[in-house]
Amino acid sequence: MEKIWFNAYPKGVSHEIDTSTYSSVVELFEESCAKFKDRAAFTNMGSELSFEDLNYMTADFASFLQNVAGLKKGDRVAIQLPNVLQYPVALYGALRAGLVVVNTNPLYTAREMKHQLKDSGAKAIVIFANSAHHLEEIIDETDVETVVVTQVGDLLGFPKSLLVNSVVKYVKKMVPSYKLPKAYSFYQALDLGSEKSFTPVKTSHEDTCFLQYTGGTTGVSKGTDLTHRNIVANLLQVAEWKKPLLKYGEEVAILALPLYHIFSLTVNGLSLLRYGATNVMITNPRDIPGFIKTLRKTRFTVFPGLNTLFNALMHHEDFQKIDFSNLKISVAGGMALQEPVARKWVELTKTPIVEGYGLTETSPVACCNPIDGTDKVGTVGLPLPSTEVATWDEDGKELPQGETGEIVIKGPQVMRGYWNRPEETDKVLVNGWLKTGDIGFCDSQGFFKIVDRKKDMILVSGFNVYPNEIENVLVDHPKILEAAAVGVPDERSTEVVKVFIVAKDKSLTKEEVIKYCKEQLTGYKIPKYVEFRDELPKTNVGKILRRSLRDEEIKK
Repeated sequence: MEKIWFNAYPKGVSHEIDTSTYSSVVELFEESCAKFKDRAAFTNMGSELSFEDLNYMTADFASFLQNVAGLKKGDRVAIQLPNVLQYPVALYGALRAGLVVVNTNPLYTAREMKHQLKDSGAKAIVIFANSAHHLEEIIDETDVETVVVTQVGDLLGFPKSLLVNSVVKYVKKMVPSYKLPKAYSFYQALDLGSEKSFTPVKTSHEDTCFLQYTGGTTGVSKGTDLTHRNIVANLLQVAEWKKPLLKYGEEVAILALPLYHIFSLTVNGLSLLRYGATNVMITNPRDIPGFIKTLRKTRFTVFPGLNTLFNALMHHEDFQKIDFSNLKISVAGGMALQEPVARKWVELTKTPIVEGYGLTETSPVACCNPIDGTDKVGTVGLPLPSTEVATWDEDGKELPQGETGEIVIKGPQVMRGYWNRPEETDKVLVNGWLKTGDIGFCDSQGFFKIVDRKKDMILVSGFNVYPNEIENVLVDHPKILEAAAVGVPDERSTEVVKVFIVAKDKSLTKEEVIKYCKEQLTGYKIPKYVEFRDELPKTNVGKILRRSLRDEEIKK
């Protein structure tokens, strides 16, 4: 495909990035530690790690992994932590030791944990004490030999660490008992590592950097093989895109989405690292009052998040007390940004939410709206530098602008493939193009709009109905907080639309919802069924799980 540069491309942003800028993520990390050593790199619960602290502590942790755990270049180490200060220490320490990081959700069940550990072949794990009882159940069925257990307050400094850990364990009783007799504490790992120097490992673009597990565009959970080149490319692409607004050594970013999520990992943990930004870690973003309390104390300039998080914050009574005067930009990813949420955010904060788009398989960012004010709400923006995006029909033929088809992506951030799954890889990678499973189109200015997930599309009497459109309409209703739309089987029309609603005003009725939809939607898109819920099922980062709702309906 011939690449076309559109007039809307941001002024001052290069069309291409040079992936040779860094040979690996480690080189970027070490450069930032030297350049910004006196700045805070991460803060959490009032404590901070400077870039210099991070440099020394990651060296100690790398030494532990090499000299005590006996891990060699290319071995996999799992990190199963929420946003606590130990996370970046373990993350960059493992990468400096030449290892492959397997990011793991701390809310996983024993079954989910076993699948990921066995599939990746991880030999070591850094795990949250709250989850250690699950590891006890399945560790003998995995290759894990070295275990490091850490508690939420371990790096907060004495006496805060003791107080926080005691409250979590004994007052809130959030740490179930477990027996892992050979496990090291995080303190022990750092102390043992400090006794010897770590041996720098030469890593290159072709070495695997992360195994990020995802359902992918097809099938069961798979490890996405992201190389150092993939990650370096995407962090440079994102950093280049932010150039019109951000300044080196001055930014303060809210780190609310967990670092084990690829969006947060690349945007906060890596591209903002290059800017020498301070990341303010939010350990539990679902605690909205506590989250807002932190925001009120922080002069933040960058706020990455996702639709449900922005929506939840704005509906809290104390949101108006936050000072947004320093905020330069908010960035939405991970799920579709609903237009009513975007409008309200601008109204209340006086700054836009810039929506981006990507997948775990693209490290993750492929498109983003410009941050210079030329964004188009309702689209996911333009392809990032060195990225090509197109739409294909069912036969793999490229469609002209304006026609709806499957979004495909090509660029240096596209994964090498799925870990040890060549057949699954071949299903989604075609001549370097990634088939995303998302349906969308490109407008006349080159902005892409995602209509919906291919697998979430509802088929009503031969018409394609996209849940995003219905949900956007519903959340614009003053009495509706959240909504999800799914297709349910119907003898006459194949499927019909069912909506699940969390009401903001409990006086809302089903009849009122249907009447409102009739005013906003054409006939076949109007929900036939309406169900009210106190809450909707979500992933740990707050993405609504339509699949869970659909599965419930199928079982009925």
